[in-house]
Amino acid sequence: MKVLRKPGISEAVTRSVRIPAGGGHLDGELDIPAGAPGVVLFAHGSGSSCHSPRNQFVARVIRESGCGTLLFDLLTPEEELEDHETAALRFDIGLLAGRLVGATRWIESQPDFERLGIGYFGASTGGGAALVAAAVMGPAVEAIVSRGGRPDLAGDSLPGVHAPTLLIVGGEDDVVIDLNRQALGKMRCEKELRIVPDATHLFEEPGALEEVARLAADWFQRHLQSRPSAGS
Repeated sequence: MKVLRKPGISEAVTRSVRIPAGGGHLDGELDIPAGAPGVVLFAHGSGSSCHSPRNQFVARVIRESGCGTLLFDLLTPEEELEDHETAALRFDIGLLAGRLVGATRWIESQPDFERLGIGYFGASTGGGAALVAAAVMGPAVEAIVSRGGRPDLAGDSLPGVHAPTLLIVGGEDDVVIDLNRQALGKMRCEKELRIVPDATHLFEEPGALEEVARLAADWFQRHLQSRPSAGS
C-alpha cells in the first residue's frame, strides 16, 4: 500500500462562511489558494475580532506563501454583545478553545476541504485557546504559531500538545516572554521560542509585524501538508 500526497484543493476558494456554534453561528472568511496543502485557523486575542488588521496582515502573508487561512469570530453575535458589556467571555479559554475545535471539525466535514492539513495561529489569549484546542484535536493539528500569546493559559493541556509549536514574542514584552518560557518548559512537542528584538506586545514597531508574518509563514510551510489518501 503506497501513500499518495496530493494538494489539498485544485481551485482557489474565497468566501464568507458561517460556522455553527453555541446555538448560533460564527462569521468568518475562508481564503485558500489553489494547490494549498493546508489551512490555518486564526484565534484572535481578547476583545478583538476576525477583522483585526494585525491578523489580516499575517493571514495575507501566509496565503502568499501558499497556505490557506480561515479568520473567524470566536463568539456569536449575541455573545459579542454580552462580552462588550462584561468583558468576561474573551477570557474564557475553555469556551474559545471549544469554538476552535468546532471550526476545525467543520472544516474536516466539508468534502472540498477534508484533505487539507490544519494549522492554528493564536494571538494573545487566542494563543492559549489554540494550544488547548490542539491538545483536544491531537494529530489532526499539524502546526501552531502563537503571536504575543498566553500559552500559560493552556495550563494542564500543554503536555498534551503534539503539533510543532512556534511561540513569537516581542523583545520588550518582558512579562509575556517569561510566561512563554515557562510554558515552553512544559511542552513535549517540537517547539521553538522566537523573540523579535525591540518589539512590544502588539508588534507595532516598524518591521516587527512583518517579521512575525515571515516567521509564521515559514513555520506553516515547513509543517503543513495535505492529508494522505491511500492508493496502490
